[in-house]
Amino acid sequence: MTWNTIMGFVSSFALFIPIAIILLLKLGGYRCFVALLVYYSSVIIFNLMSEGYINTNRNVTYYWGVANNMLDVPLMLMFLTYFSPSKKYTKRMMILAGAFVAFELIVMIVTRFSVNGLTIILGPGLIIIAGFCLQFFIRYATMAIEHRKATGKAFIAGSMLFAYGCFSILYVLFYVAKTDQVEDTFLIFFIATSISALLMSTGLIIEWKRIKKIKEIKITRKELSEMYKDTNMAAPKRTAIVNLDFDKEAWN
Repeated sequence: MTWNTIMGFVSSFALFIPIAIILLLKLGGYRCFVALLVYYSSVIIFNLMSEGYINTNRNVTYYWGVANNMLDVPLMLMFLTYFSPSKKYTKRMMILAGAFVAFELIVMIVTRFSVNGLTIILGPGLIIIAGFCLQFFIRYATMAIEHRKATGKAFIAGSMLFAYGCFSILYVLFYVAKTDQVEDTFLIFFIATSISALLMSTGLIIEWKRIKKIKEIKITRKELSEMYKDTNMAAPKRTAIVNLDFDKEAWN
């Protein structure tokens, strides 16, 4: 058994952890997390195919990989709308996702779903996702350090920034420089994926705790409103329970 085979299995297991967290903690109620769920599931299947844990012929594995790469940017853009600071910004991100899908289809049809087509679409896609991840990581890491909030989002954005930073290096090595060290390239991919998935899992748990607390605050506000609505006494605008230091952005 080679290191690639071992790390292929390890990375698949690591990717399963955030999937399990999303399902067990019922984060699938947010469409953004559904996109992440689909993406991770697709990558797990490709990993298992590549390392022979799922027996398929080369064509099936190749075209699954092509589909996986084509879904990467639109799914990640959909997930990253969770970090969007406004509805207008979210709309722009979704328009960009739609435009990129059209770009991918045109390129892949013209190149007949070849490696050259993947080379053309992966470069801009990595730049787009890495750019958004860097922007959101800086935003939420700053909030986490200065205001002690949005720590979960900082972890999640950081995990994706790390992953796409590594993927960008691998893109240059594999598609541009055309290295013959294919096994080493896959090994780096598996290691980067594993580390990113563990960071993502940490961020998801922290974020779920924040979601839970915010829901508790909303319930408390509703109860206070019900308590005071039939009396002449005005409901207090601020209470010790409600006035907690949470950001209320991007719950889409």
